[in-house]
Amino acid sequence: MMAIAESIHQAAQILSEAQRIVCLTGAGVSAESGLSTFRDPETGFWSKFDPQQLASQSGFAADPGLVWRWYMERLQAAAEKAKPNPGHFALATLESDAKNFTLITQNVDNLHERAGSVNVTHLHGIISRFHCNVCGKAYTLAEEEKVATLPPRCPACEGMIRPSVVWFGETLPMHELTFAWQSAEQCDVMLVVGTSGLVTPAAQLPYVAQDAGATLIDVNPEQGSLSGMADLFLQGPSGEILLKVVAAMEVR
Repeated sequence: MMAIAESIHQAAQILSEAQRIVCLTGAGVSAESGLSTFRDPETGFWSKFDPQQLASQSGFAADPGLVWRWYMERLQAAAEKAKPNPGHFALATLESDAKNFTLITQNVDNLHERAGSVNVTHLHGIISRFHCNVCGKAYTLAEEEKVATLPPRCPACEGMIRPSVVWFGETLPMHELTFAWQSAEQCDVMLVVGTSGLVTPAAQLPYVAQDAGATLIDVNPEQGSLSGMADLFLQGPSGEILLKVVAAMEVR
């Protein structure tokens, strides 16, 4: 197995020479900022509920107040408690130095943007945006509504307001998915960071890129489904590994 230092220098060389880089990030990057993932066990009151049921149309219909309060807690954690970590900042630096860089994220927080990333595509939506669950009209949430026990009503149709995130059983936004697919087909390097590679259709993007001839680099604390197929696997947290990769690029 290649030593991690050698792998880092090899990754730095590959990224430095790349013409088009696409980076796919997942929950592991946000977890380094203290945000829990859907696979993490909930604590306290929320440990009694299945996150997949809360993040669904059926759950929202059955108990909209419960779903609303759960998402408002997640919104507060993402917007007020969590801060971009070194992995986020390293990706922003990589974007600023690259010839062509596209960041595709499965995360619904805006930590990438807060770290300075610009070309960010959100496959699963953004938790700080809202729309009507009936007519789809965008909605601006008032501060007092963040602590309400029930979701507000749409001024246009009286439907219930929901966060603009993709729930289980829903399709990904077509524009974002099409863009991500085309970017994967056209890149010469795909950098996968902090994702298990289990959630489709995002999990298919590394395969699309590699089938089109791209070099695949996987950065993750643990080996996953993508590690074995990757041309280069760098084991460790993104905040540690990506900082070293960027530093190695700067001394080239």
